[in-house]
Amino acid sequence: MAAGAIALAGAFNGVAAQESGPDIIVLTGSSLGGVKFTHGAHQAMTDCASCHHESRPEKPLESEFQPCTACHTKPATPPMTTSIRDAFHNPTAKAGSCVDCHVKEAAAGKAAPTKCTGCHKKENVAPGS
Repeated sequence: MAAGAIALAGAFNGVAAQESGPDIIVLTGSSLGGVKFTHGAHQAMTDCASCHHESRPEKPLESEFQPCTACHTKPATPPMTTSIRDAFHNPTAKAGSCVDCHVKEAAAGKAAPTKCTGCHKKENVAPGS
């Protein structure tokens, strides 16, 4: 999934509501369609560090919970080597932060999409588009 517009910003545990990030983020840029990412629901299911990883020497964080696109771009821009799509899943969508978690949750009997079209939908467009 390529993403042109992402604003993954937020924390959940012990942080004021205004600092918890947007409830819904629309990830665009994929020919399969946009992904309506329910940030609010996801932050209630896992810790923030699952997605908002620690600072890296090649591109230090400017804030604790900055948008993924602050470092991960399409295509990856040096010194980064991970594109925005690859930050979420590998080119075959068989592994990666989103796919790994969804497969694990689905195996546990939870409702987590595991096919591309379960997340990528043509009708999902960024606000104001």
